[in-house]
Amino acid sequence: MLATYRPIIALLAGTAFLLAGSGLHGLLLAIRGQQEGFSTASLGYLGTAWAIGFIGGCYMAPRLVRKVGHIRAFACFAACLAIVALSTGIFVNSVVWIVLRAVTGFVMAGAFMVIESWLNERASNENRGTVFGLYMMVTNASMVAGQLSITASDVMAQTLFLLVGIFFCAALIPTAVSSAQSPQPLQDVKLDLNALYRNSPVAFVGCFAIGIANGAWGTLGAVYAAQIGVATTQIALIMCIVMIAGAFMQLPIGRLSDRTDRRFVLAAGASGAGFVAVVMFLLAPRSTGVIMLMTAAYGGLAYTLYSLAVAHANDHADASSFAKISGGLLLLYGFGTMLGPILAAIFMESIRPEGIFLATALAHFAIAGYAMARTRKRAPVPVEDREAFTPVPAERAVTPEALRLDPRAEPQPENPEMHEAAEQHEAAE
Repeated sequence: MLATYRPIIALLAGTAFLLAGSGLHGLLLAIRGQQEGFSTASLGYLGTAWAIGFIGGCYMAPRLVRKVGHIRAFACFAACLAIVALSTGIFVNSVVWIVLRAVTGFVMAGAFMVIESWLNERASNENRGTVFGLYMMVTNASMVAGQLSITASDVMAQTLFLLVGIFFCAALIPTAVSSAQSPQPLQDVKLDLNALYRNSPVAFVGCFAIGIANGAWGTLGAVYAAQIGVATTQIALIMCIVMIAGAFMQLPIGRLSDRTDRRFVLAAGASGAGFVAVVMFLLAPRSTGVIMLMTAAYGGLAYTLYSLAVAHANDHADASSFAKISGGLLLLYGFGTMLGPILAAIFMESIRPEGIFLATALAHFAIAGYAMARTRKRAPVPVEDREAFTPVPAERAVTPEALRLDPRAEPQPENPEMHEAAEQHEAAE
């Protein structure tokens, strides 16, 4: 068994370093920028620039990888990430950071697509579910670990920027020393908006609005906490708690949606997240304990919505179109994350730091209202005809390439190298 999964473990190790660096860098820029006196709008543009770069990378990276190969392309991506991380520590300027953040999003997309296609190549139809589950676990755990590592040093020093550079360089090692053959060429990413909307209007609108809400919080949540005087260590905890609560609540809420109309569950979850956000906006708490409790409740509701929307969309699609539908929704989510930070920054600057919750509340109440309106126009898919709920990360930590790993996707051609390794291991026993 170990011989079978050894290539996957090496690739997952590279993924862990990549995500740890990404998590730390995003949080570091938000807190350092706040302490440097950057405007909230400028900090919001950091998130928008990253999303623009990421989506651009999803479209353009496959062409680059096909020209130079997976290993060379990934080496280029990792080197660029390290250079950008170190440059943000040298050139502390909001305009420079915004430009570099777009570059980061672009090369992160390319790096992820290489790793995800490699994981898919190493997996067989029998273990794709296990590989996908491991990948999701590594995704969440590495992002949390990266954000928590901000407590290792003062954000005003160069140390944390150097640490980000080390993480990105370390991500290169597992693929650089791998003796496995490069996987098949990456597939071009396509987005058919009309087909997505016809398949599921609720998922179409929902994923875009969820992107607005999650993009606002993911980019400016740390800025909100810093503006109201929360310490750096506690800011890291708050950001992590939101992600952990969302991951913890996905299965319970998802299983509930398996038994009833998913649109009701989606509307209830969005309404709950919107209600918590309104309470945060109106009460404007300053106790760190209360903020952690409230943001955990917010994350437990808000960060389950994307998976619910994807599950609802795939209830109306056949198995052969799973990757196409889910990939399109992922890109729609990305478009939402472009708008969310800008909207939240406007509210935070014109009202007060809690304006971020007003932005997320508007998005969540729009989801709830539209989902309930659609229940009157389209009958739900019978329970027996649905696919079982499967959690999907709500953060932009995966690309459409990763969806080929999902066990709901169309079966892939068998990988002879994986089977050969398994047969050799069995023969040795």
